[in-house]
Amino acid sequence: MRKLIASEFVSLDGIMENPSWTFKFPSKEQEDFKFAELSAAGALLLGRVTYEGFAAAWPNMSEQAGEYADMMNGYPKYVVSKTLEAPLEWSNSTLLRGDVAEEVSALKEQPGRDVLIFGSGELVNALMEHDLIDEYRLMVFPIVAGGGKRLFGDRVEAKVMEHVGTETFGSGVIVLTYRPASE
Repeated sequence: MRKLIASEFVSLDGIMENPSWTFKFPSKEQEDFKFAELSAAGALLLGRVTYEGFAAAWPNMSEQAGEYADMMNGYPKYVVSKTLEAPLEWSNSTLLRGDVAEEVSALKEQPGRDVLIFGSGELVNALMEHDLIDEYRLMVFPIVAGGGKRLFGDRVEAKVMEHVGTETFGSGVIVLTYRPASE
């Protein structure tokens, strides 16, 4: 069974919306981490807002981002949305419109490498409610954003997590990895 991994950029105050503040902390270590993470996966799962942003940017990034862009553009992409219409324009994109828990459970049962969620805060919260996320990779940036959507919204019930890893980069960015704890 494939694992579903939420990989998120967050500020110290838990903000994940419009993470343009991440560009203040460039590092080769972060680039290498994200490259290895994407290389190990086999598909992307995205909410509508993240999909629309990515679909507008990544098809034009091949020259700038090379192999990373090739993976982003070539991987199967599953998009959860009630408002988008099929067919989707970005290559290898499939629209999931049914019950999100059922659709994602079926996706996890398919053969293949793990599925990554980037951004997509509302989707992450919905999947968390159904205990469908196997791992959380939080790339925490040393900045207080001061406002915006938080990764874990108010409607998320308390969940105990098990810390399974920490990576620290010279830029001050820390990746904290958690899995749902067996209670």
